[in-house]
Amino acid sequence: MVSLRDKQINAIKQMLNLNQPITKTLAAEPVWKILVYDRVGQDIISPLITVQELREMGCTLHIQLHSDRDCIPDVPAIYFCAPTEENLGRIAQDFQNGLYDVYHLNFISPISRQKLEDLASASIQSNCVANIHKVYDQYLNFITLEDDLFILKHQNSDSMSYYAINRANTNDIEMENMMDNIVESLFAVCVTLGNVPIIRCPKNSASEMVARKLEKKLRENLFDARNNLFHMDATQAGNFSFQRPILVILDRNIDMATPLHHTWTYQALAHDVLDLSQNRIIIEETPDTATGGVRRKSKPCDLDSKDSFWGTHKGSPFPTVAEAIQEELESYKSSEDEIKNLKSAMGIDGDSEVAYSMVNDNTARLTNAVNSLPQLMEKKRLIDMHTKIATNILNYIKSRRLDSFFELEEKIMSKSTLDKAMSELLQDTEFGNNEDKMRLYIIYYICTNLPDTEYKKLESILQEHGCDLSPIPYIQRWKSIMTRSPAISTNQYEGSGTRTVTMFSRLLTQGSSFVMEGVKNLVVKRHKLPVTRITEQLMECRAASEVEDFLYFDPKLLRGSDVCPKNRAPFQDAIVFVIGGGNYIEYQNLVDFIKQKSSSNTAKRIIYGSSTLNNAKQFLKQLALLGLEIKDVN
Repeated sequence: MVSLRDKQINAIKQMLNLNQPITKTLAAEPVWKILVYDRVGQDIISPLITVQELREMGCTLHIQLHSDRDCIPDVPAIYFCAPTEENLGRIAQDFQNGLYDVYHLNFISPISRQKLEDLASASIQSNCVANIHKVYDQYLNFITLEDDLFILKHQNSDSMSYYAINRANTNDIEMENMMDNIVESLFAVCVTLGNVPIIRCPKNSASEMVARKLEKKLRENLFDARNNLFHMDATQAGNFSFQRPILVILDRNIDMATPLHHTWTYQALAHDVLDLSQNRIIIEETPDTATGGVRRKSKPCDLDSKDSFWGTHKGSPFPTVAEAIQEELESYKSSEDEIKNLKSAMGIDGDSEVAYSMVNDNTARLTNAVNSLPQLMEKKRLIDMHTKIATNILNYIKSRRLDSFFELEEKIMSKSTLDKAMSELLQDTEFGNNEDKMRLYIIYYICTNLPDTEYKKLESILQEHGCDLSPIPYIQRWKSIMTRSPAISTNQYEGSGTRTVTMFSRLLTQGSSFVMEGVKNLVVKRHKLPVTRITEQLMECRAASEVEDFLYFDPKLLRGSDVCPKNRAPFQDAIVFVIGGGNYIEYQNLVDFIKQKSSSNTAKRIIYGSSTLNNAKQFLKQLALLGLEIKDVN
């Protein structure tokens, strides 16, 4: 089955091919063109298509819409941008200046009738109607980061953040606009997948608002004979599935501990400590001693689907990753040694006959070695990159004792007994930084039921150590509201936990690039986080207290009902969408769950999406802002 990522790439490539289907002959001789995009368009394209691939498709130049651009005649220009007033004003200015001969206008989300008429007026005034080749609505208003992971916003993501949705002074119009933007993007995901999902969501939340609006939008499109975007043949190659997927729309409030949880898998750690963003990490290299140690070089590391090591190990626990890097390094060294040995074998002097036979024997080996050089060079580049990333992560683990935080939080979430009292842990000056302690305390507060006096004691310890207590008033309010909800309980994380296995077998051997002494080799016990558990119950159509009040929407029914029909067949495919921000921990938990559920004859699939992707630091900052609002009111 073709993934969401592949479908979005295919749609973008067709757009870059002047909206013509890509054939082998066209691919061999591309039409030279210019790509003009806004920030939103850049965010969508950058994780999917490399600069080299853009050149192969004939895009000799890719530039920002709002930058200073020179007139380039005789070359078609492809515009890929959101239909905002600002962007349309700039496009009208380009018409006026006669920048290009042919304009292909592609709007990321549909352009309204009024704006289209304004654009037409601008082209008439500039006398360039004949130059506008076509105007397209692309329905690509989302960013795909993995085969099965998408977000709605990267730049300007504050406009869709948890804080923006939950702050006290968000007025009705702002909230309506926010929900409309989410609906527009989810509609684009459905169009790209070519399938109309059945929608499930909890009552009385932002997710219900989004679900009702999305159902209406899908139904209106399905019953519009002229503009139905889902009329494609269900047997078309690469369609999502013969079965309809379920779209589970959830609110971030359903689980507040996971976004703050310290993590132990490679991708989630990179996001937590190295600010992985748009599949890219910027590594600060150590100061150059030759320049007096003043200049620090920043090195971007791109982590994409073409990186097989990343594909295999992004969801692995960190010690496993470190060991795998070591193995890759040894494998590379043995390949390198083989080439060196060949070199010395080929340079034998003396008896010409012996030399001739040696050359003869080594010809095949030499040919193989030469052919494998490009792969070997690429392998070396990837090993160096992952060594750099893993070394940086390891430094953070050691300096902040992140392994201990992870283990502690797993124990708290699984209701296990702690080896030390929480007050003792929070007083330890060598135990993490203030942010780490705040994250630990909030998880402890969410997952335990103690008298208020106990929590007050812990808060005074945090205050003594200089921690910012701003997030606490908001978390207290959230907990008091959520304890009244039947779907939420402090027992929702049961079954989690860790065990420490024998110390690293190979990494502690001499000469290892990772000195892992002092770091625990923790193995995570498989458990389902709240989002995964809800998804499982809805996919299998189980009656469970957590999902009994979930609404049901089927856009294909002429008269919708929000009550789930009895005796429904289980779903094979699901799209899980979290309003208010997602995280890699939740994503990885869903990936692990679906691997477990898929057997050789039935492949199940889950796509995870969220309005934005926040690491714990960003989420804590949003909670602090919400907490300060409560303080100001009081």
